[in-house]
Amino acid sequence: MTEKILAPSLLAADFSNLKEQIEIVEKNGAKWLHLDVMDGHYVPNISFGSLVLKSLRKHTKLFFDTHLMINNPDLYIEEFILSGAENITVHVENVTHLHRTLSYIKSKGAKTGIAFNPSTPINFDMINYISDILDMILIMSVNPGFGGQKFIKSSLQKIYSLRKFIDSNNLDIKIQVDGGIDENTSIEVLKNGADILVAGSSIFGKNDIGQATRNMINNLYKNYMI
Repeated sequence: MTEKILAPSLLAADFSNLKEQIEIVEKNGAKWLHLDVMDGHYVPNISFGSLVLKSLRKHTKLFFDTHLMINNPDLYIEEFILSGAENITVHVENVTHLHRTLSYIKSKGAKTGIAFNPSTPINFDMINYISDILDMILIMSVNPGFGGQKFIKSSLQKIYSLRKFIDSNNLDIKIQVDGGIDENTSIEVLKNGADILVAGSSIFGKNDIGQATRNMINNLYKNYMI
């Protein structure tokens, strides 16, 4: 069985208590931390920048999974990698020269990801052309910009189709899903082929963050079959 990964989303954490909350999810089994970078232009919200990554990097060994929801992401890639980002995900909707962008991320020693918004169809031909430099595909199951949104059910078909495509072509690409993930929706996305689940309010929004982390990880390691 392919390893399943939980990536708690920092966007939902208490920003007055980040260090302690990150320590809780790490101690309770999380291996990744999802970092939503928003600029108020590409998405209607502003979150945080590279300085936050740099300040947190020295306090945790979690894998920094950095999701750039910003205009002109190419201008900031090196800055985020130098600040501790270990994966950089960009949106296919706002990158002009995607192959060049992913190649640049690889040249700086980080893993690569591309994201598809809910209304964006998956371009399988495009994936074929960049499969040798692509580590992960992020399916957005909410419209990006805010946490706490309701899961968009049509995302399940996207995940399923992408899983079939990856497996039939023997590609080494992980499927990540972000948006409305909780103990119930996580079961459905796992059944349809997801590898990495981003969860925000369903972890950091709970009174017992540690227990919420353990509950979600328990879901990940159940062998759900399509």
